[in-house]
Amino acid sequence: MNSEVRVLDHTSTVLKNNPLNDPFKRKVLVYLPPSYSSGSKRYPVMYLISGFTGYGALNMNLAPFSENIQQRLDRLIKTKAIKEMIVVMPDCFTKYGGSQYVNSAATGRYEDYMVKEIVPFVDAGFRTLPKAASRCIIGKSSGGYGAMWLAMRNPGVFGLMATHSGDSAFEYCYMEHFAEFIVLIQKYGKGHKAVENFIKTQINNKQPKGSDFHNIINTIGMSACYSPNPGRKEYNFDLPFDIYTGEIITEVWNKWLKFDPARIVAKYKANLKKLKYIYVDCGVKDEFKLQSGARIFCDKLKKIGVKYTHLEFSGGHFNVQYRYDISFAEVSKRFSYK
Repeated sequence: MNSEVRVLDHTSTVLKNNPLNDPFKRKVLVYLPPSYSSGSKRYPVMYLISGFTGYGALNMNLAPFSENIQQRLDRLIKTKAIKEMIVVMPDCFTKYGGSQYVNSAATGRYEDYMVKEIVPFVDAGFRTLPKAASRCIIGKSSGGYGAMWLAMRNPGVFGLMATHSGDSAFEYCYMEHFAEFIVLIQKYGKGHKAVENFIKTQINNKQPKGSDFHNIINTIGMSACYSPNPGRKEYNFDLPFDIYTGEIITEVWNKWLKFDPARIVAKYKANLKKLKYIYVDCGVKDEFKLQSGARIFCDKLKKIGVKYTHLEFSGGHFNVQYRYDISFAEVSKRFSYK
């Protein structure tokens, strides 16, 4: 018996007429374990969500001296490192690079898309164990952020959570790039018109992208998620800093902090206590200083009496898919299989 990855078409209601006119018809990849085709057994489900500029299908990419997600899961199951499970890989990409899996008036309702559409869609189409204790949300980088956000807000949907290098402690992972953004954006004009011009001329499929592209699109993407402003003249979000001086605009920055996992643990204390399992890891050399965010997040969990697994490793932020060997195994031990 072999595993199978099915590529499904899903037509979204909540993403229809989204602010960026992004597609509301999307592909959802579903990994089915080797025994799925030969019986009536039901399986727990891992929802694997992607980082910034990523989407589900990229998990199937082949690369030299590495494994794609199907190969990794097949190996882990064959060696009995994990039990059989269904793994779902959705597409939450946006024109601005990503959704952070939040509901935003500038990008769309991606939390609702995951919770109200994708989970029921999968439960209706496959032999899942349709309960929180048998569902985990997992990801790395912005996917790791999404795992934290979705789990702490929806413990009745996702009973387990695993985050690898997830965005947290925003003053460390985002703020240091603001001053660089101000310098880089000047290439495209003056003030807010420069941002407007970048959006109009650079967010497309033309290659190659300049070395400034990622910094600019990352700041734009996060602003759209955390501080949307549909009524703004030039574009539909607010930057959290003055575009000329770089001074932090407190009113806008505070909007960002309402999304920061390191700051909202106490707010979601009751929900976090409902989770069956929390896994957190990060490299100690993370280029975005996310090891600090992970430590702060876990320290806050400890203070409110929530148990967790917190691991650190010697690497950085990139090419850490091998850490899935650990997180998938830890989650597999704790899934409900009934």
